Amino acid sequence: MQQITSLQNPLVKHLFTLTQKSKQRRDHQQFLIEGKREISLAIEAGYLIEQLFFCPTILTQQEVAHCFSGYRCTAISPQVYEKLTYRSSTEGVLALAQCKEHALSGLHLQKVHPLVLVAEAPEKPGNIGALLRTADAAGVDAVCIANPKTDLYNPNIIRSSIGTIFTLPIFTGSSQEIISFLQKEHFSIYCAALSASLPYDEVSYRGRTAIVVGTEDIGLSPTWLEASSQNIIIPMQGKIDSMNVSVSAAILIFEAVRQRKS
Repeated sequence: MQQITSLQNPLVKHLFTLTQKSKQRRDHQQFLIEGKREISLAIEAGYLIEQLFFCPTILTQQEVAHCFSGYRCTAISPQVYEKLTYRSSTEGVLALAQCKEHALSGLHLQKVHPLVLVAEAPEKPGNIGALLRTADAAGVDAVCIANPKTDLYNPNIIRSSIGTIFTLPIFTGSSQEIISFLQKEHFSIYCAALSASLPYDEVSYRGRTAIVVGTEDIGLSPTWLEASSQNIIIPMQGKIDSMNVSVSAAILIFEAVRQRKS
């Protein structure tokens, strides 16, 4: 079996740039996945795994074969493994995978009354990952990222989403493209906003529903507020008027889920 020990190896250099540069990921349509759980979720979701890399001091060849049979495997030294990973506790295995297409044209909803989460211009990878975890936990039918500020295969998004980036139908587009799609599909658009808003628990989300959240500093753009069917607000009891976007999204999404079960 091939083994890579040098940090100067051309493949190692290529893999490292995939972890650092979105342009590299975009140009090559490749990205790295860390950890057994994340790799397993990607495989289950139909991602094409080009090659596996494992560190024998952490995970043996037999263990790799048991978990991921049928894939081309390459052993790497601890130094190379450390160079390529964000976490030291990812069980000694990495996967080189091909990116998927996330264009809005691929969004086909099967349910009569789907529930969609929309996030406008989320910038922090940790927030995006947390939003995806919320969406997965609630079982939403799709997540739309409007005017994305970073590519979905940023290692910090994959890490903070704990692999839910692979479990969800995720689509990207401009705000206007997503609004046009939602209006064409007869969605009610509920925008989290401070003005002209009803308390979130006084609104019905039983129909075709899109819940839209913005950034913590500036909220939603006028484009979304003008397209809103109804603005909604989470009443605050303290001295501040906003919460982390993933926390707000969780409250709103799970209220919709609660209503749909009652």
